[in-house]
Amino acid sequence: MPKQPDLFADVRARAVEAVAPLAVRMRPRTLDEFVGQSTIVGEGTWLRRVIAADALSSILLFGPAGTGKTTLARIIAATTESFFDEVSAIGGTVADLRASLTAARERLALEGRRTILFIDEIHRFSKSQQDALLHAVEDRIVVLIGATTENPYFEVNSALVSRSRVIELALLTDEDVATIVRTALADERGLNGQLSATDEVVTAIAAMAGGDARVALTTLELAAQLAMAQEARELTLEMVADAMPSKQTPYDKDGDYHYDIISAFIKSMRGSDPDASVYWLARMLHGGEDPKFIARRMMILASEDIGMADPQALLIAEAAFRSAEIIGMPECRIILSQAAIYLARAPKSNASYLAIDEALAAVRAGAEYDVPSHLRDRNRPGSENYGRYLYPHSYAEGYVEQQYLPDALKDTKFYRPTPRDTAGH
Repeated sequence: MPKQPDLFADVRARAVEAVAPLAVRMRPRTLDEFVGQSTIVGEGTWLRRVIAADALSSILLFGPAGTGKTTLARIIAATTESFFDEVSAIGGTVADLRASLTAARERLALEGRRTILFIDEIHRFSKSQQDALLHAVEDRIVVLIGATTENPYFEVNSALVSRSRVIELALLTDEDVATIVRTALADERGLNGQLSATDEVVTAIAAMAGGDARVALTTLELAAQLAMAQEARELTLEMVADAMPSKQTPYDKDGDYHYDIISAFIKSMRGSDPDASVYWLARMLHGGEDPKFIARRMMILASEDIGMADPQALLIAEAAFRSAEIIGMPECRIILSQAAIYLARAPKSNASYLAIDEALAAVRAGAEYDVPSHLRDRNRPGSENYGRYLYPHSYAEGYVEQQYLPDALKDTKFYRPTPRDTAGH
């Protein structure tokens, strides 16, 4: 018996949409409504052309939250003639995934209709779940759209990555976000012109959103609720500040931002820029980074990049680590800041770092050279025949010229002090 049409489906859909968050109601329905990412979906781009031709191949959409990954999947769902299926990467199981793949295989065999399978947050799938996708993607049983905030080259099965096109979405510009906010103020799906906002207010919302359209629309919605509660007709900066007290800055302690920002922090100290060093430190602390992780990296830098140019730097970095360990946040932020500024301003030398790496390379590449006899332990039979050891303290300067390296390496220099090195010349 054919399935009876659901006469109340549209009514239920409108009821759900009426209470949906503003960010959901304002989700673009077509590529013409899509704001930003012009290098990816602008006129003439590969993705726009294959969406229009309904000829999509498997893709992995990678980028920060609020940049349009899920929206692009929804637009494809609305325009494709293929069957569009979605599997949850959070609560889904291997059995759920295999059921979808079996249905896709039968659909292709019986109806000749292909399936587009959308998996949001695909990096949350286990290795076994990702492995279950491989043959279906390779054999074109499904066209995969995977969305992830994590770098797929690290978090997604390499075989899946090789069978897909990776498309990276960037944070939206403030201008893009401002356009989205203005549209939401006027659109009937949004605030429908019930409230006005000056350019200054719109700019403030965009700037505070940190390139995340979802954050901007949520802020607008909360500020609008405050305005309506006060029976106001115009949004103010105070309402926006109440809706979102602090600027959103992207930071994921386990993702790319984590690595990018710690890299910027280290390079700023290495480059002797105290202002940039403190800024990136603040970004990490604001994002909830473990202060001990930050301090450990500072200890490494103190030896790798400063070393003998200022041996005190390592003690400063160690003190910062101890403060992070014993005192914790928020007070240890002051000590971390002091240490970061000290390290940034310190003279730089990587001579110690280069010395140990060259010595290790020599050890790995060379034979096991004998210890010169005059340096060997004397507490053994036959030691009376060893060469004479010169005891440095028996000499006026506490130093005497003597060979310490094996014969094959006796003229080798591993440590080459720079003019900035203050000790050990």
